[in-house]
Amino acid sequence: MIETAFALKSDKADLRIRYFTPGHEMNLCGHATMATIYALKTKGLLEDKSKLTIETEAGILTIEIKEQKAGRIYITMQHATPQFEAFNGSRSKLAQSIGLTEEAIHPELPIVYGSTGIWTLLIPIKNLSYFDKMTPQSVDFPAILEEMPKASLHPFCLEAIDRNVDMHARHFSSPYSGTIEDITTGTASGVMGAYFANYIDREAQLPKTLTVEQGQELGKDGRVHVHVKKDAGKLNISITGTAVHLREIQVHI
Repeated sequence: MIETAFALKSDKADLRIRYFTPGHEMNLCGHATMATIYALKTKGLLEDKSKLTIETEAGILTIEIKEQKAGRIYITMQHATPQFEAFNGSRSKLAQSIGLTEEAIHPELPIVYGSTGIWTLLIPIKNLSYFDKMTPQSVDFPAILEEMPKASLHPFCLEAIDRNVDMHARHFSSPYSGTIEDITTGTASGVMGAYFANYIDREAQLPKTLTVEQGQELGKDGRVHVHVKKDAGKLNISITGTAVHLREIQVHI
Protein backbone atom coordinates (compact mmCIF):
# COMPACT_ATOMS: atom_id res chain seq x y z
CA MET A 1 0.00 0.00 0.00
CA ILE A 2 1.23 3.53 -0.74
CA GLU A 3 0.23 6.23 1.72
CA THR A 4 1.05 9.92 1.75
CA ALA A 5 1.63 11.29 5.24
CA PHE A 6 1.41 14.97 6.12
CA ALA A 7 3.18 16.26 9.25
CA LEU A 8 1.35 19.26 10.73
CA LYS A 9 1.41 21.45 13.82
CA SER A 10 -0.73 20.28 16.72
CA ASP A 11 -2.14 22.01 19.78
CA LYS A 12 -2.64 18.62 21.48
CA ALA A 13 0.67 16.82 20.83
CA ASP A 14 4.20 17.44 19.54
CA LEU A 15 2.92 17.08 15.98
CA ARG A 16 -0.06 15.88 14.00
CA ILE A 17 0.07 13.34 11.17
CA ARG A 18 -2.65 12.78 8.56
CA TYR A 19 -2.56 9.75 6.26
CA PHE A 20 -4.02 9.31 2.77
CA THR A 21 -4.21 6.41 0.32
CA PRO A 22 -5.13 7.16 -3.30
CA GLY A 23 -8.74 6.46 -2.32
CA HIS A 24 -9.34 7.98 1.12
CA GLU A 25 -7.96 9.29 4.40
CA MET A 26 -6.91 6.74 7.05
CA ASN A 27 -7.05 7.07 10.83
CA LEU A 28 -3.57 5.61 11.29
CA CYS A 29 -0.79 3.98 9.31
CA GLY A 30 2.16 2.22 10.94
CA HIS A 31 4.79 2.32 8.22
CA ALA A 32 3.87 5.88 7.18
CA THR A 33 4.35 6.93 10.80
CA MET A 34 7.76 5.27 10.92
CA ALA A 35 8.75 6.95 7.66
CA THR A 36 7.52 10.37 8.78
CA ILE A 37 9.32 10.26 12.13
CA TYR A 38 12.48 8.93 10.45
CA ALA A 39 12.43 11.73 7.88
CA LEU A 40 11.85 14.45 10.48
CA LYS A 41 14.56 13.05 12.75
CA THR A 42 17.21 12.69 10.03
CA LYS A 43 16.41 16.21 8.78
CA GLY A 44 17.03 17.60 12.27
CA LEU A 45 13.44 18.79 12.63
CA LEU A 46 12.87 16.94 15.91
CA GLU A 47 16.02 18.37 17.51
CA ASP A 48 17.29 15.95 20.17
CA LYS A 49 13.90 14.59 21.20
CA SER A 50 13.85 10.88 21.92
CA LYS A 51 10.21 10.80 23.06
CA LEU A 52 7.27 12.66 21.60
CA THR A 53 3.54 12.42 21.02
CA ILE A 54 1.64 12.44 17.75
CA GLU A 55 -1.96 13.45 17.15
CA THR A 56 -3.77 11.07 14.77
CA GLU A 57 -7.40 10.30 13.96
CA ALA A 58 -6.90 7.17 16.11
CA GLY A 59 -5.92 9.29 19.12
CA ILE A 60 -2.77 10.74 20.64
CA LEU A 61 0.01 8.15 20.56
CA THR A 62 3.52 7.98 22.01
CA ILE A 63 6.67 7.67 19.91
CA GLU A 64 10.13 6.69 21.18
CA ILE A 65 13.29 7.06 19.08
CA LYS A 66 16.51 5.16 19.74
CA GLU A 67 19.75 5.66 17.81
CA GLN A 68 22.19 2.76 17.79
CA LYS A 69 25.97 3.03 17.60
CA ALA A 70 25.97 2.14 13.92
CA GLY A 71 23.77 5.17 13.28
CA ARG A 72 20.60 3.18 12.65
CA ILE A 73 17.42 4.72 14.01
CA TYR A 74 14.71 2.52 15.53
CA ILE A 75 11.27 3.93 16.22
CA THR A 76 8.77 2.49 18.70
CA MET A 77 5.17 3.50 18.08
CA GLN A 78 2.32 3.05 20.51
CA HIS A 79 -0.97 1.78 19.06
CA ALA A 80 -4.54 2.54 20.03
CA THR A 81 -6.28 0.25 22.51
CA PRO A 82 -7.06 -3.13 20.82
CA GLN A 83 -10.63 -3.84 19.74
CA PHE A 84 -12.15 -6.99 18.25
CA GLU A 85 -15.49 -7.70 16.55
CA ALA A 86 -16.89 -11.01 15.30
CA PHE A 87 -16.93 -11.97 11.62
CA ASN A 88 -20.26 -13.62 10.80
CA GLY A 89 -19.91 -13.90 7.03
CA SER A 90 -19.24 -16.89 4.78
CA ARG A 91 -15.91 -18.57 5.45
CA SER A 92 -16.07 -20.21 2.03
CA LYS A 93 -16.62 -16.94 0.14
CA LEU A 94 -13.94 -15.26 2.24
CA ALA A 95 -11.40 -17.94 1.31
CA GLN A 96 -12.39 -17.67 -2.35
CA SER A 97 -11.84 -13.91 -2.28
CA ILE A 98 -8.12 -14.51 -1.66
CA GLY A 99 -7.82 -17.42 -4.09
CA LEU A 100 -8.10 -20.27 -1.58
CA THR A 101 -10.68 -22.79 -0.40
CA GLU A 102 -12.16 -22.92 3.08
CA GLU A 103 -9.85 -25.86 3.85
CA ALA A 104 -6.94 -23.39 4.14
CA ILE A 105 -8.47 -21.57 7.12
CA HIS A 106 -7.30 -22.68 10.57
CA PRO A 107 -10.13 -24.72 12.12
CA GLU A 108 -9.47 -23.77 15.76
CA LEU A 109 -8.69 -20.04 15.64
CA PRO A 110 -11.40 -17.39 15.09
CA ILE A 111 -11.70 -15.03 12.14
CA VAL A 112 -12.23 -11.58 13.68
CA TYR A 113 -12.09 -7.91 12.82
CA GLY A 114 -9.32 -6.31 14.83
CA SER A 115 -8.12 -2.76 15.33
CA THR A 116 -5.32 -0.98 17.10
CA GLY A 117 -6.08 2.16 15.13
CA ILE A 118 -7.60 0.89 11.89
CA TRP A 119 -9.86 -2.13 11.24
CA THR A 120 -8.66 -5.22 9.40
CA LEU A 121 -10.04 -8.76 9.18
CA LEU A 122 -7.60 -11.22 10.73
CA ILE A 123 -7.74 -14.57 8.92
CA PRO A 124 -5.79 -17.44 10.54
CA ILE A 125 -4.37 -19.79 7.88
CA LYS A 126 -3.26 -23.37 8.59
CA ASN A 127 0.32 -23.08 7.34
CA LEU A 128 2.80 -21.22 5.15
CA SER A 129 2.21 -23.32 2.03
CA TYR A 130 -1.00 -21.44 1.21
CA PHE A 131 0.51 -17.95 1.03
CA ASP A 132 2.10 -18.21 -2.42
CA LYS A 133 -1.27 -19.35 -3.77
CA MET A 134 -3.18 -16.27 -2.61
CA THR A 135 -4.68 -14.07 -5.34
CA PRO A 136 -6.86 -11.29 -3.89
CA GLN A 137 -10.16 -10.47 -5.59
CA SER A 138 -10.49 -7.08 -3.94
CA VAL A 139 -13.73 -6.16 -5.66
CA ASP A 140 -15.46 -9.00 -3.76
CA PHE A 141 -14.33 -7.88 -0.29
CA PRO A 142 -17.14 -5.40 0.62
CA ALA A 143 -19.96 -7.89 -0.07
CA ILE A 144 -18.27 -10.52 2.11
CA LEU A 145 -17.34 -8.16 4.94
CA GLU A 146 -20.95 -7.35 5.80
CA GLU A 147 -20.14 -5.93 9.23
CA MET A 148 -17.27 -3.70 8.00
CA PRO A 149 -17.29 -3.40 4.19
CA LYS A 150 -14.32 -1.01 4.14
CA ALA A 151 -11.98 -3.24 6.18
CA SER A 152 -8.82 -4.78 4.73
CA LEU A 153 -7.92 -8.50 4.87
CA HIS A 154 -4.93 -9.78 6.82
CA PRO A 155 -4.27 -13.54 6.44
CA PHE A 156 -1.56 -14.85 8.75
CA CYS A 157 -0.14 -18.07 10.14
CA LEU A 158 2.05 -19.26 13.02
CA GLU A 159 4.65 -20.70 10.65
CA ALA A 160 7.31 -18.43 9.13
CA ILE A 161 10.02 -18.52 6.48
CA ASP A 162 12.58 -17.28 9.00
CA ARG A 163 12.71 -19.71 11.93
CA ASN A 164 13.48 -16.84 14.30
CA VAL A 165 10.15 -15.16 13.46
CA ASP A 166 6.83 -15.82 15.20
CA MET A 167 4.26 -15.14 12.47
CA HIS A 168 3.96 -14.66 8.71
CA ALA A 169 1.36 -12.47 7.02
CA ARG A 170 0.07 -10.81 3.88
CA HIS A 171 -2.17 -7.75 3.75
CA PHE A 172 -4.81 -7.09 1.10
CA SER A 173 -6.19 -3.56 0.93
CA SER A 174 -9.80 -2.50 0.83
CA PRO A 175 -10.82 -1.74 -2.77
CA TYR A 176 -11.81 1.74 -1.58
CA SER A 177 -8.16 2.55 -0.84
CA GLY A 178 -7.07 2.38 -4.48
CA THR A 179 -4.29 -0.14 -3.73
CA ILE A 180 -4.08 -3.95 -3.73
CA GLU A 181 -1.44 -5.32 -1.34
CA ASP A 182 0.76 -3.90 1.39
CA ILE A 183 4.40 -4.98 1.66
CA THR A 184 4.65 -4.41 5.43
CA THR A 185 1.77 -3.33 7.66
CA GLY A 186 2.48 -1.78 11.06
CA THR A 187 -1.09 -1.39 12.29
CA ALA A 188 -2.13 -4.93 11.29
CA SER A 189 1.05 -6.36 12.81
CA GLY A 190 0.19 -4.56 16.04
CA VAL A 191 -3.29 -6.02 16.20
CA MET A 192 -1.77 -9.48 15.52
CA GLY A 193 0.04 -9.08 18.85
CA ALA A 194 -3.26 -8.40 20.57
CA TYR A 195 -4.85 -11.35 18.74
CA PHE A 196 -2.02 -13.59 19.98
CA ALA A 197 -2.67 -12.61 23.60
CA ASN A 198 -6.47 -12.83 23.25
CA TYR A 199 -6.95 -15.97 21.16
CA ILE A 200 -3.73 -17.96 20.76
CA ASP A 201 -1.98 -17.93 24.15
CA ARG A 202 -4.02 -16.38 26.94
CA GLU A 203 -1.47 -17.69 29.45
CA ALA A 204 1.50 -16.01 27.75
CA GLN A 205 3.80 -14.23 30.13
CA LEU A 206 3.71 -10.52 29.41
CA PRO A 207 5.43 -8.32 28.44
CA LYS A 208 6.25 -10.24 25.29
CA THR A 209 7.75 -9.25 21.93
CA LEU A 210 6.68 -11.03 18.75
CA THR A 211 8.31 -10.66 15.35
CA VAL A 212 6.13 -10.64 12.25
CA GLU A 213 7.46 -11.13 8.70
CA GLN A 214 5.63 -9.82 5.64
CA GLY A 215 6.32 -9.00 1.99
CA GLN A 216 8.22 -12.12 0.93
CA GLU A 217 5.64 -13.00 -1.74
CA LEU A 218 6.32 -9.56 -3.27
CA GLY A 219 10.09 -9.97 -3.21
CA LYS A 220 10.59 -7.95 -0.02
CA ASP A 221 11.58 -8.93 3.51
CA GLY A 222 9.65 -6.86 6.02
CA ARG A 223 9.98 -7.24 9.79
CA VAL A 224 7.87 -5.69 12.55
CA HIS A 225 8.59 -6.20 16.25
CA VAL A 226 5.33 -6.19 18.20
CA HIS A 227 5.42 -5.48 21.94
CA VAL A 228 2.51 -6.80 24.00
CA LYS A 229 2.06 -5.85 27.64
CA LYS A 230 -0.70 -5.12 30.12
CA ASP A 231 -1.40 -1.79 31.79
CA ALA A 232 -4.11 -1.71 34.45
CA GLY A 233 -5.45 -5.01 33.12
CA LYS A 234 -5.70 -3.83 29.50
CA LEU A 235 -3.50 -4.84 26.58
CA ASN A 236 -0.99 -2.21 25.52
CA ILE A 237 0.44 -2.64 22.02
CA SER A 238 3.43 -0.97 20.40
CA ILE A 239 5.65 -1.80 17.43
CA THR A 240 9.30 -1.16 16.63
CA GLY A 241 10.81 -0.72 13.20
CA THR A 242 13.04 1.48 11.11
CA ALA A 243 13.02 3.15 7.70
CA VAL A 244 15.38 3.84 4.81
CA HIS A 245 15.77 6.95 2.69
CA LEU A 246 14.96 6.33 -0.98
CA ARG A 247 14.70 9.69 -2.69
CA GLU A 248 13.32 13.20 -2.40
CA ILE A 249 10.88 14.97 -4.66
CA GLN A 250 9.64 18.55 -4.58
CA VAL A 251 5.95 19.27 -4.88
CA HIS A 252 4.84 22.75 -5.90
CA ILE A 253 1.37 23.82 -4.82
